[in-house]
Amino acid sequence: MTATKRMTVSQALIEFLANQWTVDGEIRERTIPGVFGIFGHGNVAGVGQALAQLHAREPGLMPYHQARNEQAMVHQAVGYARMHRRRATFAAAASVGPGATNMLTGAALATTNRLPALLLPSDTFATRVADPVLQQLEQPWDTGLTVNDAFRPVSRYFDRVQRPEQLFSIALAAMRVLTDPAETGAVTIALPEDVQAEALDVPVEFLQEREWRIRRPLPERAALADALQAIRSAQRPFIIAGGGVLYSGAEDALRAFVELTGIPVGTTQAGGGALPWDHPQYTGAVGATGTAAANRLAADADLIIGIGTRYSDFTTASRSAFQHPAVRFVNINVAAFDAVKHGTRVPVVADARETLAALTDALAGSAVPPEYQERIVAENVRWDAAVDAAFAPSGQDRPGQPEIIGAVQEMTAPEDVIVQAAGSLPGDLHKLWRVRDALGYHVEYAFSTMGYEIAGALGAKRGLLAAGDDRDVIAMVGDGSYLMLSSELATAVAERIKIIVIIIQNHGYASIGRLSETVGSERFGTQYRMYDATAGDFQGSERLPIDLAANARSYGIDVIEISPRPDAIDALRRAVAAAKDSVTATVIHIESDPGISAPDGHGWWDVPVPEVATLESTRTSRAQYERERTAQRPLLGEGN
Repeated sequence: MTATKRMTVSQALIEFLANQWTVDGEIRERTIPGVFGIFGHGNVAGVGQALAQLHAREPGLMPYHQARNEQAMVHQAVGYARMHRRRATFAAAASVGPGATNMLTGAALATTNRLPALLLPSDTFATRVADPVLQQLEQPWDTGLTVNDAFRPVSRYFDRVQRPEQLFSIALAAMRVLTDPAETGAVTIALPEDVQAEALDVPVEFLQEREWRIRRPLPERAALADALQAIRSAQRPFIIAGGGVLYSGAEDALRAFVELTGIPVGTTQAGGGALPWDHPQYTGAVGATGTAAANRLAADADLIIGIGTRYSDFTTASRSAFQHPAVRFVNINVAAFDAVKHGTRVPVVADARETLAALTDALAGSAVPPEYQERIVAENVRWDAAVDAAFAPSGQDRPGQPEIIGAVQEMTAPEDVIVQAAGSLPGDLHKLWRVRDALGYHVEYAFSTMGYEIAGALGAKRGLLAAGDDRDVIAMVGDGSYLMLSSELATAVAERIKIIVIIIQNHGYASIGRLSETVGSERFGTQYRMYDATAGDFQGSERLPIDLAANARSYGIDVIEISPRPDAIDALRRAVAAAKDSVTATVIHIESDPGISAPDGHGWWDVPVPEVATLESTRTSRAQYERERTAQRPLLGEGN
């Protein structure tokens, strides 16, 4: 007879999660090392009680962490997962209604980035015994619909525990997706508030330790042979390294492969760190926010080798990056969905590390032509000089963002982690930040969520500390993103977790302001200004009198404020040094000039401009847009 234990659904789920382990080669770690939660009437008697009970019985088995915003809980889980190369993530528990829907943006972020996060939103009564309850959405055309159904399109796995007996199959299916490198993303288990508190007889076997081994599929022989033939016949191959390189732990395999073949490498935002910035074959970022070195080589490449990339429009410069008339694609990806993109005739559906090792063994003695190697060197020298010039202090009271990035770079250690997500900073960092460590660059640019930075940095630091790594994590955030979601500064203070947050205040949305100019909208609505009642807009010269340094200080965090002055960059260097020496979290506030841009990397991004307009600026932009759009290609296979 099977041994059982009488428990509530929530108690069984929490104890189950506490005993799940991920195995990746020699690495074994808890898949769900903790739970973030904000409790309300929907989960305080369910998940909240279960966490309290388990904590009383076995402290530390399933740690609970407070949060200040439900979206931020998911961001922390994603930051943690990134540092653990997708082997572990946190669960995020929210109450009914608005608490649950607050997590939707986080769910979409996790799924778009292919990073695991377990979401436990509470749901209204499964029995409907008291419909409509507080915070319940009612739709007369579907009375069974709840707000949690909105998680379906933004989750890689979604289910609802409508009866206690369903918990077993749902929990196991959720773990499968969380630990599957090809399918992972947001995993959502909706928990009706009444079912959370219902009891059932739980088989003890369900609560015992269970291991989930990360799949590392080998390349099929035919696909590998096709890839080898394509590489051997190419004269100007170019590698695009995406996040899959890092999640596979393939950076050493990539280094060995390119040192053997001489093939140059450009990285996506997620792939930053796949090679150190000063490696001879590394040409920097590629695509719309790429370097001139990488984009010139990509434009002339006759073969693109995509490794662990989903080929976003920023990576392909809206499909204008590859201009060789017969360009071909070899796509190496553990997910078939990504491996077959751009009409490739050579999809290699396999693990990046295993595939690179097999290619390296088979290509011994093969290398790109000497003249191509010489061009790689020349392109890198030219771009490095452009970056050095961009980093040079201007002596302005409000320095440009490139100068600020250069000063922060100078004062950080090679292993330090930079975190960013939205605005003009991702583009500038992609071009300018000289990544020196495989985990040193974390820019969330798949969903590019304003407000990710502070919570994501907190999650990244948790992930490092859990691995015994106390390197510094630095979040760079514009004032727009800071105002979206700064509340997790309180969490950093409460748990004494040291992160460094650099607020770059430019009094508006710098990135969209610049984009607004290029599409002929004249920065309309992109600056933080007082409302002009006469003009009926926010386009006047009176700035919004906001004090972000004082706001940050109100959370109880240490703040270093740098006033506008000619030596602002020197002051920033001293501030970063002080923040690194401190044992507590620190915010550094500095004002910048949004009109100073990073060097041109010759990348393009397709943002449609109106075909007809009365604004002369828009008509001018439309003409330019039509010229630039001629470089777009369908990328359906060879010779397109």
